[in-house]
Amino acid sequence: MFNRLLKYGYIMSFLLLANGSVQADSFDEGIEYLKINPPVSTSAKKGQVEVVELFWYMCPHCFRFEPVMEKWLKNKPKNVVFKRIPAIFSPRWRFFAKIFYTAQLLDVEEKIHKPLFDALHQEKARLGNASAMAQFFEKHAGIKEQDFMDVFNSFSVDAKVRRAEDLSRRYGAQGVPTLIVNGKWRTGGTIAGGHDGMIKVVDHLIKLESR
Repeated sequence: MFNRLLKYGYIMSFLLLANGSVQADSFDEGIEYLKINPPVSTSAKKGQVEVVELFWYMCPHCFRFEPVMEKWLKNKPKNVVFKRIPAIFSPRWRFFAKIFYTAQLLDVEEKIHKPLFDALHQEKARLGNASAMAQFFEKHAGIKEQDFMDVFNSFSVDAKVRRAEDLSRRYGAQGVPTLIVNGKWRTGGTIAGGHDGMIKVVDHLIKLESR
């Protein structure tokens, strides 16, 4: 009798765990993710799904989220097109948006992105002006100061910053980091249950959009 009860207990425990796992990975609109209305058009081709990461270099949550994002990017679905967009919610955020697009236009984004996060959040480096950033670019990417300044002050960077500001508004984001899927869906750490939750929600939305 005891053995049968023990066996029954194991079976019930397994079923409860399995059921809990299903519930943990079950997501609903309005709870773990929100609909963007109207949706924002994307440049994704047919069969592709665009995933956008909204971030700010000065945000500690974004800094802690980056390793999670990088791990996901190494194994992301093949049909996913990933983009980073610097969020702009106030004039103060524009400076670091300009830095991001300067790196992008100089084709050194990968050399600058993580080191800049590390410098700001681990080393507490003071990089709040163009002169300091020019030195940072030369150190980490070999970009000469004049080349940095030319791009930093260019119309192309300003145009990209204005576009990022517009998208920040149209996505309806309230904070960062925020992930956008196909211009239709938005999720963040608060509603998704943390950084790992954000990734799980995005995977769910990618499957939804890939049907």
